[in-house]
Amino acid sequence: MELSNYGMSRERGYLSHYEIDTITLPSQFDPIVQAAGNLSALLTTGRVRHWLDALPDPQIGEWAKDAPEEEVRTAMVHYSFLVQAYVWGEDEPPAHLPANLSRPMVALADRLGQAPLLPYSGYVLDNWYRLDKSGPITLDNIAMHQNFLGGADENWFVLVHVAIEAEAGVLLDNAAKLVTVCRDGDEETALTLLREMDEAWERIYAHFARMPERCDPYIYFHRVRPYIHGWANNPALDGGLVYEGIEKFGGEPQAFRGQTGSQSSIVPAMDALFQVGHSDDPLKSFLDELHAYRPVEHRRFIEDLAAQSTLRSFVADSGNTALKDAFNACLEQAARFRTRHLEYAASYINKQAGSIAGNDPDVGTGGTPFMKYLKKHRDENRAQVVD
Repeated sequence: MELSNYGMSRERGYLSHYEIDTITLPSQFDPIVQAAGNLSALLTTGRVRHWLDALPDPQIGEWAKDAPEEEVRTAMVHYSFLVQAYVWGEDEPPAHLPANLSRPMVALADRLGQAPLLPYSGYVLDNWYRLDKSGPITLDNIAMHQNFLGGADENWFVLVHVAIEAEAGVLLDNAAKLVTVCRDGDEETALTLLREMDEAWERIYAHFARMPERCDPYIYFHRVRPYIHGWANNPALDGGLVYEGIEKFGGEPQAFRGQTGSQSSIVPAMDALFQVGHSDDPLKSFLDELHAYRPVEHRRFIEDLAAQSTLRSFVADSGNTALKDAFNACLEQAARFRTRHLEYAASYINKQAGSIAGNDPDVGTGGTPFMKYLKKHRDENRAQVVD
């Protein structure tokens, strides 16, 4: 396996190979880019739908089929933010998404093989750039391009994810290499790769630990999280959202899952490599469903890794104590990451209280009673060491 075959790299992992501030969309997108750039002001008026209803439909159905992928993904970022703002930007959500937003949104999503609402890829993976183009992808040199309300808390929440994704490139590259190394029976190289992954996990964990520095739990819950929910399992939308003007939906409400860090492909790739399984529960069903919300190439990478990895049996059969220790250390790092996720879910969501439509502190962004099942998945991860 080679990362380049999946549009990925060791330096950037799942992050976009381009930076969004370098992409210029065709002129028919000018009103859309202007509205997206002014979204904080539109939301602050309290009548964001009034302004978004007035946007033209740029008729991009044909353009989206063969336009450069970088432009399509950039347009997806802007439109998905506008769609989320339309649905969640006022006190009560609407039953319908107007055709001037639904038609271009669906055209972009169809081209990318994703759902027509804000995905993790549009929120994080494609929505960043370096301030100094000669510098690294680090928290002191990256910015969020498209915002909802804006502000340090919203920026920091997304940028910590960007920094983690960049660091994870080492995990993904080494995972791809381990497929070949195990096939070749090369224990020494496998040990080196696993130890590099353990070190990369330490750097990832250090980024993750910085979340509270500039993203306050109260601000997150009340000013960041309300805009990223989807339409599935959300009583505020009672069955979903009607996409006006979309024939294939037949006028029926659509219940798509919301943006969530669980759409990140890092942990699923590690589960695939280390052959970690989870017993059936609502969170597993939800995570299995989320697989379809990832970019197509990221899905393919996880699937190929799961199909080709023999790492667990290779390590178990080796009799090499150092190799087993390195394998188990990486497994523990993934469990540790899940533990930190659990801690943040508690402080940033579960302990908050509010009456914002669709923003339930007892339910994850995707609609699951997350606390119970996050603990279970963490414990299952930790239990699957090699003796």
